[in-house]
Amino acid sequence: MATLREIRGRIGGVKSTEKITKAMKMVAAAKLRRAQGALLSARPYSRKLDDLMNHLVGGMDIDGNPLLVERPVKAVAIIVVSADRGFCGAFNSNIIKAAVQHIRKNYSDLDALGQVSLFTVGKKSNDYFAKRNYNIAANYSGVFHDLQFSTARTLAAEVVNGYLIGKFDRVDVIYNEFKTVIQQRLVVDRFLPIRKDSLRTEKPEQKKGKYIRHDEIQYIYEPDKTSIIEALIPKHLEFHLWRILLESNAAGEGARMAAMDNASENASELISALSLQYNKARQAAITKELLEVVSGAEALNSIS
Repeated sequence: MATLREIRGRIGGVKSTEKITKAMKMVAAAKLRRAQGALLSARPYSRKLDDLMNHLVGGMDIDGNPLLVERPVKAVAIIVVSADRGFCGAFNSNIIKAAVQHIRKNYSDLDALGQVSLFTVGKKSNDYFAKRNYNIAANYSGVFHDLQFSTARTLAAEVVNGYLIGKFDRVDVIYNEFKTVIQQRLVVDRFLPIRKDSLRTEKPEQKKGKYIRHDEIQYIYEPDKTSIIEALIPKHLEFHLWRILLESNAAGEGARMAAMDNASENASELISALSLQYNKARQAAITKELLEVVSGAEALNSIS
């Protein structure tokens, strides 16, 4: 049975841990508010860009754009977006597990030939795949400490360039989408070639009690639709990747906040259990001492 000193030491250690987890929860909550603000600020631009893309491709033949052409898959690139730090529950492990399963299920033959390249975003994914000798084409660790749009632009340019020169025939992306503070949705999606159906999604606008279709509004474009769409598609990819990074950043901070909250609650419950154990042990020690005193007194009385 543990001594009183050992129990007191455990209580002190758990209390110190509880202070740390509560502080980490507060830090994660502050970072989550900033991450949510950045995500919400990006959504209006994303919607307008999608609307413009949808209107431009309406009635156009866009099959000639190399970023839209599907070809036989002989080499694959996968963008794996994890976090830079741990203490966020199963956030990182779920991403890594999904990436491994995705490769084994869909690209096992290409992986055996060394034709699966990884773009790891976040230290945790890079550490895992580097230790297991995966083919890492580029590593973007530490980007979530100060997340900038330039990171998404650089990564998008590297991926698009590899696709255009034929280094990759397909690019997939795996990340966590932010839903709520305690809920993330694991997403495995195709990044390149761009899905044509995603560009032709028609979203009606409501105006004065009736719906107006985008393709019913006639705009004048200069210089022409083809030139504009060719300039917009790279920007569309950059911002799509930027939104993915924002989603993952917010989801990671939400997962960390929830994990630290659970850890604080568990620490509080453990402190209560240890305090009860300490009080029982202390009471037993006092009772034992009293019995020894009474027994001694009775022995003295019997002798006298």
